[in-house]
This record gives sequence, C-alpha cells and structure tokens, in this order.
Amino acid sequence: MTTVQSPATTTPTAATTSPATTRSLLAVAVVAQPLWAAVALAQAATREGYDITRHPLSALANGSLGWIQIANFVLAGVLTVIGATGLRRALRGTPGGTWAPRLVRISGIGMIAAGVFVMDPADGFPVGTPDGMPAALSWQSYAHFAAGSVTFTALIAACYVLGHHYGRSGMRKHAVGSRVAGTALLLGNGWAMSGGAAGTLTLAVGVITAMVWISLTAGRCRRGL
Repeated sequence: MTTVQSPATTTPTAATTSPATTRSLLAVAVVAQPLWAAVALAQAATREGYDITRHPLSALANGSLGWIQIANFVLAGVLTVIGATGLRRALRGTPGGTWAPRLVRISGIGMIAAGVFVMDPADGFPVGTPDGMPAALSWQSYAHFAAGSVTFTALIAACYVLGHHYGRSGMRKHAVGSRVAGTALLLGNGWAMSGGAAGTLTLAVGVITAMVWISLTAGRCRRGL
C-alpha cells in the first residue's frame, strides 16, 4: 500500500523563516530608527521656538504639532520591534546573536512608551512656556524619562554586544564602530544628565549615532542573505 504524505506534515515555520521574509524584516530594521531621527530633526529645524541646544528632541511632542513627534515615537518603536525579529534570525548562532536583537527590541518598546507618555513643556518650548523646568513634574513626564532611560540603556548595550559580535567575527573596524556608537550615546546622555552646556545636543548626537549604527548593522545582515 502506498503511503501519501499529508500536507499537515510540512513544517509550519518554513515559510516564515525563509530568506525573503528575513530580508523584509531586516529592511524594516534598516528604516525604523533613521526614520525617527529624520522626522525629529526636520521638526527641530522648523518648529517655532525650538532650540536643540536647550530642548531635547522629546520636547517636540508638546504643542499643537506635538502629535507628529508622538506618532514618530510610536511608529519607529513598532518598526524597531518588528525589525528586531529580522536581526534575531540573521544573527542566530553567532556571538551576541541572542542579546543584540533582544536589546534592539527593548529599545523599540521604550520608544513606544516614550511616545505614549509625553514630557512636560519646559524651558520656553512650546512658545509661551516659562523658562526653566516646571516646579513639579507630572507622572507622565516621569514615565517618559523612564522610557527614555530604557531606550538609551538598551541601545548602548546593543552597540557593545554588536562590538563583541564583530570582534569575535574578525571584523575589527565594525567592532570599533559599534563601540564608538555605544560610547557616543553613553557620553552624550551622561553629559545631558549632568546639566552640561548644550547637553540636549550631545544627547541627540549620541542617540542618532547609535540608531544609525543599528540600521547599518541590519543593512549589512540583509546584504549577507
């Protein structure tokens, strides 16, 4: 008697783990965080009263046009979470291949939360806001700062884990690039937290540097498939 194999015996994950699907997920990772940076910087250059040397990019979520930055946080965060799946597949079995994608995903979750919880208006922005910080911060502002801390910490750690990944793979220039990106955010955030001059600018430079490095890593993984 001839045995006929049932279609049900086909591995259900075969299609979802195909190179084409992974490439699509990596394309999302390539776009996600640079998209956030581009939208944020475009607003920074055009919003009345905004000064990147005085105001964090998160402040753009305030005012009548604040919805743009809120949507920017949420959309980029969702795309980052999705794109992290592509990184996990592409880096599976390599040094750092487990934790780098996990940390990228955590940074995406932090971005979503940063969009949901908006920091209080402060230091003259939006126009009409008194100079300096408010006498008391709202709980939403504290939640936003916590979400930002999660995002920054995850991005810094992801860059250092990728440095380990590249170092173990013999790609020294990429390893250095990863560590430089992580250090740029570490120092930029530290300077901003210390109240240093133009700390919001150093933070923006650090955040965008780390974000772009994650995007470049995803692009390199995509080209390698």
